Amino acid sequence: MKRPGEAAKTKRYKLRIPVSVGKLETVIDDPETDRRGLLLVAHPHPLHGGSLDNKVVTTLARAANEAGWVSVRPNFRGVGMSDGEFDAGVGETDDLLAVARFVEASYPGLPWALAGFSFGAFVQHRLRQELHAKRLILVAPAVTMYEFDPVPADTVVIYGDADELIPPAAIRLWAEQQQLAVKNIPGAGHFFHGKLKELKQAFLEACPC
Repeated sequence: MKRPGEAAKTKRYKLRIPVSVGKLETVIDDPETDRRGLLLVAHPHPLHGGSLDNKVVTTLARAANEAGWVSVRPNFRGVGMSDGEFDAGVGETDDLLAVARFVEASYPGLPWALAGFSFGAFVQHRLRQELHAKRLILVAPAVTMYEFDPVPADTVVIYGDADELIPPAAIRLWAEQQQLAVKNIPGAGHFFHGKLKELKQAFLEACPC
């Protein structure tokens, strides 16, 4: 296992991976030695500034790298150098499945974990219905903006109790109805300003790293 602070030794690949609407810009950070799994991270809403460079997304990716996981961060369709247009989560789910199949061909036998932030959590909960993963981690899931289906019992929900976009009570209720594990970060808003260290710790506790 890599020690904290060693993520800088990862090898970075910048790809445009073929999907049904063209290609998706994707960044893969690979610790190269003692790989333990693959983490696919989905960013927040494409029409509201979400991208693979979102600080929550990069925090989760770096944490996974430090724990020996390869992180995979695509830009959803229409973002950056990704082709296509926003499709309300439906086409985005298909795209992420295509990305996962493309990537896993280079890393045979490694398990997946899925993490999504806000809108990205909605897409990942849909993807989990089609892609087996050791863990589904939903960060500030947009449960009041999208219709979420039931998720696997070992899903972990991370949220801030000062979330200004998705009411924390709604997130708690959704998770409690399914008896999911929750990690509440006191004082954290939707974008976890000033709380990235706490977010990283919560993620590492949730991830099968």
